[in-house]
Formats: sequence, C-alpha cells, structure tokens
Amino acid sequence: MKNRRNFDELARELLGKAPSELGPEERNVLESISQRTIVAEDIAGRAEKEMSFGDRLSDRVAEVGGSWGFIIAFILVLLSWMILNTEILGRVDKAFDPYPYIFLNLILSTVAAIQAPVIMMSQNRASDKDRIAATHDYEVNLRAEIDIIRLHEKMDLLLLDKVTKLQADLDEIKSALRPADS
Repeated sequence: MKNRRNFDELARELLGKAPSELGPEERNVLESISQRTIVAEDIAGRAEKEMSFGDRLSDRVAEVGGSWGFIIAFILVLLSWMILNTEILGRVDKAFDPYPYIFLNLILSTVAAIQAPVIMMSQNRASDKDRIAATHDYEVNLRAEIDIIRLHEKMDLLLLDKVTKLQADLDEIKSALRPADS
C-alpha cells in the first residue's frame, strides 16, 4: 500500500492532479518514479519486433515504389516495351501488344491498383509508429521535467540546510565574541 500512497502523493505534489485525473502517459511516468524504474525504451526496436510479414512487405514495397531507382527502372521498362512492340516486333508484324498498348495499360493499372493500397498500409503503420513515438517522447520529457524539479527541490533543501548551519555558526561566533567585547 506504500507504493499506492506514494503514487497518490506524487500525483498531487508533482502534477497537481488527483490520481483519477491523470492521463495514461502521466500515470506511466508517476508509476516509474514511484517504482524507480526507467521510462525510456527503444520504440523503433519494439515496433520492428512486432511487425508481421505483411507489415514488412508493405514497408518494402513502399520503400522500393517510392524511390528514384524504381521510377527510372519503370520508365526504362515502359520505353523498352514500346520500342519492342513498335519498332522491333511491329516491323515484322509479330507485336504482342501493338500501339495503343492495351496490354501494357492493363499491367500498369494492375500494378497501380495493387501498389496504392500497399503503400497506404505502410503509411498508416508509419503514422501509428509516429503516434506511439510522440506519446513516448511526451512521457520521457515529462519524466525529465519532474526529475529536474525534484532535483531543484533537493538542492534548495541542501542550500537551506547549509545556510541554516552557517547562520547557527555565525550566531555562535557572535555570542562567543560578545562577552569578550564587554
């Protein structure tokens, strides 16, 4: 029960809130202070471990599909397709997809229809990761601020104690000197 009381005291002292008014991030920070544990953790590493095969595949597709290498390679494939069907096979009347390249259009539409949702899945996951990272950053920053405040309070107490001792020593010296002056 000591931890619970300590937690309640911390909520009121450090955040000025009742424990029932705390958000989940604030609760996590105060629990870590109460139990003397660390808040910081490697969010990216945790996210990597929790990724499914589909998550890794969608990230890889988005990474490749959104690169200049992919764009240049795709342009080269399109130009090669057109040259092959128009200039090379078209001259001997063996073109498998003559102009207006209907089969090429079908392939491009299929690639776009598959690639777009996969990239959107990757973007949704990235935004989820960003949200988790932002929440974690808030917790770490709040913990750091609270720890700094607590250190200031301890320093103030130490300084006050030192000043009190110096004042007592000074008063003692003054009282020791007074009888000698008379």
